[in-house]
Amino acid sequence: MLQRLEQNSPRYPESIRRFLGDRAPATISALGNLDLLDKPQKLALFCSVKCTGNLILKLYDFARELREKGVTVVGGFHSPMEKECLALLLRGSQPIIICPARSLETFRLPAAWRAPLESKRLLLLSPFTEKHSRATARLAQARNELVAALADMVLIAYAQPGSKTEAFAQQLLSWNKPLLTLDDKANNQLVALGAKQTASL
Repeated sequence: MLQRLEQNSPRYPESIRRFLGDRAPATISALGNLDLLDKPQKLALFCSVKCTGNLILKLYDFARELREKGVTVVGGFHSPMEKECLALLLRGSQPIIICPARSLETFRLPAAWRAPLESKRLLLLSPFTEKHSRATARLAQARNELVAALADMVLIAYAQPGSKTEAFAQQLLSWNKPLLTLDDKANNQLVALGAKQTASL
């Protein structure tokens, strides 16, 4: 059943108000287990649409580690590698928070999400109203900010130089949000910005 979290609701995430300020959504729609919002050390996962082969393998390994360690993962899971990671994570038992870049009112739940939802390890969140029935670049940007605000730390597996993902990394660093990236020379530009390279959690 779809729930609505108003800003004055005790379940409305404080971190969203803290990081988004005046841009924090007045209402967030939720489907699933709201207790996942209270999980410690939530990690947001992002990756540019284009990703090098070497980094693809490293990201698979990292996602497997997240699954094995039971880390709560937050994401929009929109880019190809984000989708691949979600498919891998759904086969585990760790909590997952998915934030589509569209309204949940008319959202069709993929078959692979039903069992995790029923077992209370999945939560869907959206700040968008019923009129936002299709994802757009503007909605995706707002969604990404929500994902990052929810998380305790952020992993950008790869940000193509000059991309929106790289600009987003700079925004996160201005929030003083812990920002990680995979240990690879392709991520040297993210390290130069202030991200910390890691091979594992």
